[in-house]
Amino acid sequence: MATITTTAAIDTTEQTEQAEQTAKSGRSEATATKLAALRPLAVDVAVPLGVYFAAHSALGLGLVPSLALSSAVPAVRTVAGLLRERTLNGLALLMLVVNTAGIALSAISGDPRLMLAKDGAISSIIGISIIVSAFGRRPLMTAGLKPFIVKGIAARDAAWERLAAGSAAFRRQERTFSLVWGSVLVAECVARVVGAYTLPVETMAWLGTVFLVAAIGVGILAGNVVAERIAHRVVADAE
Repeated sequence: MATITTTAAIDTTEQTEQAEQTAKSGRSEATATKLAALRPLAVDVAVPLGVYFAAHSALGLGLVPSLALSSAVPAVRTVAGLLRERTLNGLALLMLVVNTAGIALSAISGDPRLMLAKDGAISSIIGISIIVSAFGRRPLMTAGLKPFIVKGIAARDAAWERLAAGSAAFRRQERTFSLVWGSVLVAECVARVVGAYTLPVETMAWLGTVFLVAAIGVGILAGNVVAERIAHRVVADAE
């Protein structure tokens, strides 16, 4: 009787250890999948921004050389995508366009109101690009939204792809999320330009930052409403 009890205890312990190992393996795979999903954001957005701030702030390089250096990775990624996969890397191309616009706008000088207004040009370029992409095959903001909803879970990733391929309502919500952010950024640009030519220069010197922070806040609040609906669909389909 004691032998049977001991054997059962050993079996239970082995089963528990196997279950723990399986759970750890599942968590590791989920983490790896989530990191892989976030890689495009890191490579196409974070790396160029990091290069720019390191060159401009840390190394003391001028605006144009810093922007040129930060454009290297997006340029390579854009060309590589076209040549190797016959696809257009939206995030890399967007960063390349923004940097190019920054270099072009750096030539503008003299009129303080024009200097204030040009700061909104970058927001408008990003916003318009996001709006245009919303009517394409894969909206730009999907690259940032999907990893946070899927969370590295294979069933959710598969559910997202199924819904994106077969549900018009899901694609509409996915499009709406990008339209929200694109519209907010364009509105911020309009407010900045109007303010630059109607308000005192001293006021716009600090109010421009307020406009940007407010735009991001509105984007988060309005975007979360759409994101919650998308998440509900994905989770329900994955179960």
